[in-house]
Amino acid sequence: MVKKRRKFPARNELVIGTVKKIFEHGAFITLDEYGGIEAYCPLNEVSHSWFHHIREVLKEGQKRVFKVIRVNPVKMHIDVSLKRVSDAEKKDKIYEWKRAQRAEKLLEIAAKKLGKTLDDAYKEAGWKMEDYFGEIYAGFEEAVLRGKEVLVEAGLKEPWLSLIYELAQAYVEIRKAKISGEFIVKCYERDGVERIKKVLLSWRDVIGKYRDIEIRMYTEGAPRYRVDLTALDYKTAENLLKDIISRIREEAVRQNCIIEFKRVKR
Repeated sequence: MVKKRRKFPARNELVIGTVKKIFEHGAFITLDEYGGIEAYCPLNEVSHSWFHHIREVLKEGQKRVFKVIRVNPVKMHIDVSLKRVSDAEKKDKIYEWKRAQRAEKLLEIAAKKLGKTLDDAYKEAGWKMEDYFGEIYAGFEEAVLRGKEVLVEAGLKEPWLSLIYELAQAYVEIRKAKISGEFIVKCYERDGVERIKKVLLSWRDVIGKYRDIEIRMYTEGAPRYRVDLTALDYKTAENLLKDIISRIREEAVRQNCIIEFKRVKR
């Protein structure tokens, strides 16, 4: 079971919950990340859509993404909502949950090899990686990308240090996102060739804030120029492409050039 460091979730936090028991006016939910503590989902927080019975929306044993709407640690009472979770939030939370599960599996392997408990693995390695990298699995990924030194920077010590690094190398695969587009650039000024060159190279100004990216821009035959982008995830790739398009368009106006852009399927 994936663990959280806090005993209780925070208000507005997204949580993974298993439907434990359904009643006419709501359902009890087990919060998987918080040691199985119970929360309650009132009937009016189940769905925006009309339904005859709550069992049309929820089923016992089902795992769903909920949003915490009330927390009372003193009374040990937590209310959650299903209807307040957007599709985007649900997608992001499930992605986060799967990454946390992978991270915990690797910590379990490390603990077993060292004759330690999973709690020991979280204390000696996991929480340090979470503090430094934002999430535990990101620490494993950074170890693959940048080497053992990043784990040292995160505060890991032997024997966990070497073992976590070895597991990262053996089990973590970095899947990069790739997207492409095509610019059509025309310029009718006397020095048009030089102006077009300045336009097409202007994207270099925006890449300083990005890490672990690859950019390749090349001609497909003037006036068509293709750009291929590679990043660690699609969100980063899309943001990078957006910045490149914006910068090239700005420079095109400055250089009195005409520009068009379209996405290209890889």
